[in-house]
Formats: sequence, structure tokens, C-alpha cells
Amino acid sequence: MNKNKIITGLCSLMLFIPWTLIALRSNEWALKSPTAEIMIGSYSAFMVFFGIFTIVNYMKNKIQNFIMKICLIINGMYGVVGAVALLLMIF
Repeated sequence: MNKNKIITGLCSLMLFIPWTLIALRSNEWALKSPTAEIMIGSYSAFMVFFGIFTIVNYMKNKIQNFIMKICLIINGMYGVVGAVALLLMIF
């Protein structure tokens, strides 16, 4: 496989990872104090990282196929939401 297909597949997979937080938060242990903050902080950092990762690969590496355009929009929104969540946790 070439590098562009691998990166596109990775960005596509990352579209669904933030939704696993909903399943994890249905457990009672995930709602208690240090665990909840750690989980939300981790997911937020993950979302920001993959938002940046997708933007960099779209712009710099010029991986501009149709799937990558969808990933760019959605992972970009995830990145903004993750950054806001991190800022809310800090302040």
C-alpha cells in the first residue's frame, strides 16, 4: 500500500474513535471524579491531535482525495471542540 492510502485510512478510522467516549461514559466508574477528568482530557487531546494531523496531511502532503476532504471537515470540527474542552478544563 502506498503512504497516501494508509494516511487516508488512519484519518477515516479516527472519525469514529471520539464516539467511543459515549460507551465508556455509560459506566458508573467513568463518571467519578479523577477518572472523568482524565478521560475527557485524553479524548480532547486526541481530537486536537488528529484534527491537526488531518489538516497537515491534507495541506502539506497534498493528500486531497474525496475521503480525505470529508475527514478534514469532521476531524477539523473535532479538533475545535477538543480545544474548547481543554480550555474549559484549564480555566
